[in-house]
Amino acid sequence: MGHIVKTTAGSWRANWRDPSGRQRAKTFPTKRDASRFLAEVETTMSRGLYIDPRAGHVKLADYASTWTAGRVSATTTTVRTDSVLRTHVLPRWGDVPLGKIDHSSVQRWVTELHGTRSPATVRKCFHVLAGIMRLAVRDRLLAFNPCEGVQLPAIRRSDTDERTIGREAFVSQLLPAIPDRHRALVALAGGTGLRWGECAGLRWDAVDLDADEVHVVRVAVEVAGTVTTKPFPKSRAGRRVVPLPPFVIAALREHRRVYGEGSVGEVFTNQAGGPVRRTLFRNRVWRPALVRAGLLGKVVEEGERLYRGTWHDDTGRERSHTFTTEAAAVMEVSRRASGGLRFHDLRHSYATWLVSDGVPVNDVQRIMGHEQATTTLNLYTHDSGAAGSRVRGLFADFPLTQGDIDDHGEAEEPSEEGS
Repeated sequence: MGHIVKTTAGSWRANWRDPSGRQRAKTFPTKRDASRFLAEVETTMSRGLYIDPRAGHVKLADYASTWTAGRVSATTTTVRTDSVLRTHVLPRWGDVPLGKIDHSSVQRWVTELHGTRSPATVRKCFHVLAGIMRLAVRDRLLAFNPCEGVQLPAIRRSDTDERTIGREAFVSQLLPAIPDRHRALVALAGGTGLRWGECAGLRWDAVDLDADEVHVVRVAVEVAGTVTTKPFPKSRAGRRVVPLPPFVIAALREHRRVYGEGSVGEVFTNQAGGPVRRTLFRNRVWRPALVRAGLLGKVVEEGERLYRGTWHDDTGRERSHTFTTEAAAVMEVSRRASGGLRFHDLRHSYATWLVSDGVPVNDVQRIMGHEQATTTLNLYTHDSGAAGSRVRGLFADFPLTQGDIDDHGEAEEPSEEGS
C-alpha cells in the first residue's frame, strides 16, 4: 500500500513501490491530487497495467536504439528503415521525450512532410515512428500510442505508374535494342515474370532447358553497391517452378554458349565476371535501350554527324539538343527523359498477358509467386487494350435499325399501352 506525507514546503508527496519493489514518489500541491494519483497507481498495478511516470522522460533517440536492436527483417528492409530513421525521424523527434510526443504533434509532422515528400515517403517515415512508439507502449513506457488514428496521405496512381508493354513490342521492338550480353536477362524477365533479384541471382543449376522450366530458389540482394545471394526467395510462395517460353530458351542457350558460367555458376554476370548491379544496369543498359527502341524520347539524325535528341522533362515540357554522336544523344535522352518503362513493369506485363489470354488466376498466382490471388489481380494485371473490342463484340449481333430511331435520333420509348 502507498501512503501520503506532507513535505516541509507544504506540498503533498505520494509514495509507493512499483512492481519491481523500487520505492517511488511524486509531489502534488494538494492532498486530494496526491490521493487521486495514488489510487490510480494502485489500480493500474492490480490490473497489471502499471507505467512508471518517469518512463516517458526517455528521449526518442535513446529508445530508438532499443527498437532497432530488436528488429527482425530482410537486409534491404533494414537499410531502408535505417535511412528513414536517420534522415527524417531523428532530426524531428530525437531530442523529444517519449511522453511529450502527442497525437496532434505527430499529425502536424505528417502534414508538413506531405508538403515536400511523396505520399509513399511520408508513410514510411510515419510507420518507423509508429513502430518505435508501439514498442514503448509494450515496454510500459507509455500508456498509449500517440500515432494511433493519424491520417496519412493517400497513394494515388499516376499515368506513369506500372506501365506495361505488349508482347509484340517486347519481342520485336525492345529485345533487339538490348545489348547482347544482357538480352537473355531481359528475355527471362519478360517471358517468366521473375523479379530483378530472382533474375540476377539465378544459377544454371536452377535452369532446366530440356524440361523448359526454371526453379526459383534463391535471389540476389543489393545493398550499398554490394550484391549478395540469399538462399531463399521473397516469400514461401516465391519458391516455385516457372515454365520457359521458346524464345527465352533460345536466348538462354545462346547466352550460355557465348558467355559461359560465372564463378559459382551464375547465369548473368557483368563484363568483369562479377554480379550484375541494378542501378548500373538501369542507367547503362535499360534506359538507353528504351531510347533505341523508340519507347523513351527520340533520337534522329540531322545532317552529317549530327543527331538531335528530344525528350519530355518532369514538368512535361519538351526538350531537345544536338549531339555529334548517336551514342551521346541516346545516353543524354535516357538520363533526362521523364518516366519510361521500368524493369519491374515486365513483371506487370507478363501477368497481364497471362490473364488476358485466359490463364486461370490461381495458376497465374502460382507462377508469379504470390501468397494471395488478390495481389495478382489488384497489383499485377492491367488493361491489355483488348477489353473494348471484346465488349463491343458482345453486342455485334444486336444492331439498331433505322426504324428503332425516332426523328430526334433517340431510341423510341415503349408506349404505355404496350407496357
